[in-house]
Amino acid sequence: MIQVIEGDVREKAFEKGEYLGKCCKLMNSEEFTGLTVEEAKKAITNKVVEMGIARTRVNYHFREWIFARQRYWGEPVPVVYEENGNIHVLDDAELPLVLPELEDYKGKNGKAPLENAEEWKFYDHNGVKGKRETSTMPGSAGSSWYYLRYIDPDNNDEFANQELLKHWMPVDLYIGGPEHAVGHLMYARIWNRYLYEKGLSPVKEPFKKLVHQGMILGSNGIKMGKRFPEFVVNPSDIVDKYGADTLRLYEMFMGALEASKPWSDQGVEGARRFINRVWNFFADETHITEENDGTLTKVYHQTVKKVTNDYETLGFNTAISQLMIFVNTAMKAGTCPREYAEGFIKMLSCVCPHIGEELWQMYGYNESIATAEWPKYDEAAMVEDTIEIGVQVNGKLRGTVELAAEEEEESAKAKAKQVPSVAAFIEGKTIVKEIYIKGKIMNIVVR
Repeated sequence: MIQVIEGDVREKAFEKGEYLGKCCKLMNSEEFTGLTVEEAKKAITNKVVEMGIARTRVNYHFREWIFARQRYWGEPVPVVYEENGNIHVLDDAELPLVLPELEDYKGKNGKAPLENAEEWKFYDHNGVKGKRETSTMPGSAGSSWYYLRYIDPDNNDEFANQELLKHWMPVDLYIGGPEHAVGHLMYARIWNRYLYEKGLSPVKEPFKKLVHQGMILGSNGIKMGKRFPEFVVNPSDIVDKYGADTLRLYEMFMGALEASKPWSDQGVEGARRFINRVWNFFADETHITEENDGTLTKVYHQTVKKVTNDYETLGFNTAISQLMIFVNTAMKAGTCPREYAEGFIKMLSCVCPHIGEELWQMYGYNESIATAEWPKYDEAAMVEDTIEIGVQVNGKLRGTVELAAEEEEESAKAKAKQVPSVAAFIEGKTIVKEIYIKGKIMNIVVR
């Protein structure tokens, strides 16, 4: 037998998992020798296609969904197995089929818990006798169409009111991890397509936008689970120790929503400290003023704009960062206008609703902050009075200079040459050219 993959095979041949994705190279393979296994697969495929003896095809694996579950919590299957062997499906008038209350919810001898419902499981109605199906549907069954029923949950006459469905569907945003893509998301789309073809769903695709959220890993950087139980974090423990607002703030601040992030106890402590700073400052009436001296105007409007836009794009971590900038600036100023304080609390309450509601009531409001109007920003108030640009000498950065936003070119050039670190490189030399790109950079060419 000729060895075709580099490596030690004296003891045994390679298993697939030992060479796939390991940059293992081919040997004794003519023109493919030296290629990695992955590269060789493509090259060999291309060759046989060019020879006309094969064609490429992408195969998709569809994960099998076992519909029956031997557990109590699940939708009961409306099916009866008759004594003569026939299968009877319950009439619509007998629906919904409701789970019976049990004294013992555990299955016994490998049988489903509903086997314990001695009276319920035996069916005798309109001359049909038999035994009900005692397995229940899996969790993905109800969740594959719940978004439709939520729109009209109390309708006892039909699946859901068609006009309401047309108004609300499709769902604006679906957030789920990559595991959802081959599980719930796939089956929800299949169920919706069937309901669409039956005229029950008004849309062919149920979800307008999909966002994959990353996983929160253990502090060891590995997925939390049974393999490393010492790195598993119980959210309830964090809530008990720090409060729900701290947990929410920390998780949203860990990083981009789509990225997987390792857990950090120090990060949780930092989130708690920030909430304490917010409370200590904004709950103190001496820090809140009715006058506005303009000190916080620019940073407030910048904060409203960034937080508003970041929330819309699910950039929670950068929105929180901007909120922190505002708090730091307000604390440095010593006081904050009431209008800005209230606007800040509205923005923070989306991530920290408990402290938001508490502060909102302290400010004299009886209605929930969730019903308050969202703060607005003024573009004109965000215009920078001064800007800082880099100053280059012969193309190399030698310093920076602060200019008025509308500084005249000649004035800008004069100030740039007065910067000590720049002056040292042009002293005693002839200035050949001065290039000024307004608001961006200055380049002085000397010889």
